[in-house]
Amino acid sequence: MDDFKYLAIVEWAKQTISQRGLTAGDRFFSETELCGIHNVSRQTVRQALALMENQGIIRRRQGSGTFVHVSAGGKREQALTVGLISTYFSDYIFPSIITGIERVLKKNNVNLQLSTTRNQVAEEARALRAMLAQGVDGFIVEPSKSALPNPNVALYDEIRARGMPLVFFNAKYPNSPFPCVAMDDAAAGRIATQHLLDCGHRKISAIFVLDDVQGHLRYKGFMESLTAAGAENPEERVMWFSTQDNRAGLFTVFRKRLLELLKDSSGIVCYNDSLAVRLLEFCREEGISVPGGISVVGIDDSNRAGICEVPLTTVKHPKQRLGEQAAELLLRMMENPNADAKDVMFAPELVQRVSVMNVQAVSELS
Repeated sequence: MDDFKYLAIVEWAKQTISQRGLTAGDRFFSETELCGIHNVSRQTVRQALALMENQGIIRRRQGSGTFVHVSAGGKREQALTVGLISTYFSDYIFPSIITGIERVLKKNNVNLQLSTTRNQVAEEARALRAMLAQGVDGFIVEPSKSALPNPNVALYDEIRARGMPLVFFNAKYPNSPFPCVAMDDAAAGRIATQHLLDCGHRKISAIFVLDDVQGHLRYKGFMESLTAAGAENPEERVMWFSTQDNRAGLFTVFRKRLLELLKDSSGIVCYNDSLAVRLLEFCREEGISVPGGISVVGIDDSNRAGICEVPLTTVKHPKQRLGEQAAELLLRMMENPNADAKDVMFAPELVQRVSVMNVQAVSELS
């Protein structure tokens, strides 16, 4: 069937370029010529050309024709380009992650095209379509609302069908065949919760985001630690919020619920440092002392964690190292499309500051 013949054309093209010693910039066969050589439909030839272009074998120039992009000796007519899609770019931990990606790509003479989604699946779809149309050679993507069913699955299927390499970072959609480079978020939740337990806290609550995989995994670690410690019904101490709730003003919309949660807790684990810093501000406005009235633990060790009004105990995210690893993994996949690319997980570490009170030590002194 024509549905599969385009793959044979791609293999034939690779062999032909090598056997004829074609070099970058040499003219390649036209659509009409390929149809005649292989006795297939124009649609099949277009599928083959699209795949070869995305694999960096050829380049099509409007009005000029089709040209070899990779010579028999492996030299390229122009530098490769990687499409980087991130939920955010200019604040929190994202500048460090993107710096790591840029550092590795620049070292390897690979261009970078950046797009941000603001954690919106529609923006992610637009970015994917634009980069596919522009002929990037690979993708590094942070998925939007990764805990929810993926409405962009057809685009990712197209990327896979074209044989284009892709690496997710921070999280990936469930059941995705592409590898992911991330911090071990379940371990981060366990470490944050265990630190409160080790400091003598027993009434421990948490606030997690519900539409990102990281929130689910951090919740998993939180629950594992409390269950192992014999806590009763720990899930009743968890407050969930969505991206929309956060934009609407989480600490205004859920003020009553937050006050109830804080009143019945001695320690609280926050989904990330951004949330934890805002919680510190909320506590100050409500006259709740930190760490005297409530102990707070964040996750990510962002730039603000050490300079906020109460320096924050948190769990360290690898940031730049994660970005470097994501770029290095993608480059290996681009060099060898048949490589067995696996997920990469970074082990998190606790960073202790002053937002947690050791109630066990205080009790022993009194």
